[in-house]
Amino acid sequence: MDVGQVRQRRLSDDIVERLETMILEGALKAGGRLPAERVLAERFGVSRPSLREAIQKLVAKGLLVSRQGGGNYVAAELGSTFSDPLLHLLESNPDAQRDLLEFRHTLEGSCAFYAAQRATPVDHERLRAAFDELQRCYAPNSKASRAEEGAADARFHLAIAEASHNAVLLHTIRGLFDLLKHNVVTNIGGMYLQRSETRDRLREQHQALFEAIIERRADAARDLSHQHIHYVQEVLAEAQQEVKRLERAQRRQGL
Repeated sequence: MDVGQVRQRRLSDDIVERLETMILEGALKAGGRLPAERVLAERFGVSRPSLREAIQKLVAKGLLVSRQGGGNYVAAELGSTFSDPLLHLLESNPDAQRDLLEFRHTLEGSCAFYAAQRATPVDHERLRAAFDELQRCYAPNSKASRAEEGAADARFHLAIAEASHNAVLLHTIRGLFDLLKHNVVTNIGGMYLQRSETRDRLREQHQALFEAIIERRADAARDLSHQHIHYVQEVLAEAQQEVKRLERAQRRQGL
């Protein structure tokens, strides 16, 4: 029986596989520049011609973009789960904001659960840095704007997704990062007006979630993430009811 020749695997194929893994795991971020060829070749222990061949294959796949005289970059489109026009629609639609909170309830609970199980010491360091940055925004003497606080909040949740070591969860959160950040900024604005204790509650919730992940209490981490989103939903629903009552009162006054 003629089974044909076994095709010999090229070194560049191994390099392609390593770079694809780095993209999938988030070590190489969408839109980010790859290290210089010399640095990558030394890190992988390969020749620069083999590395260039691998890069050309990834460019052909649409995963990398080569810029003349400007290096090689991970394709920026990989970080976009939704198109910009759709993002604008979602940002401005109140029902879509509610839907996003429901989506976060499911997604972030899973991220927290797996992060508590799988996070490495390096993940713990990154998570602590993101947590400390968020806590500084909550400090009584903080001068952080709502936008800065929202970005810090979103980065904390992104760090949890990174620590989950689930590529699908990570890239979904990354693709939604701008929408998530806008959602947080919009939420905290209404929540702080609705309840005076909101900032303290959010600080406590994030701290409890951080500690559960660091202490590898997976079930508790998932439950705490769900409780956090539920609290946000509760306060925002309360605020929306208040707005509706005010609108009804104004209509009666106008009769």
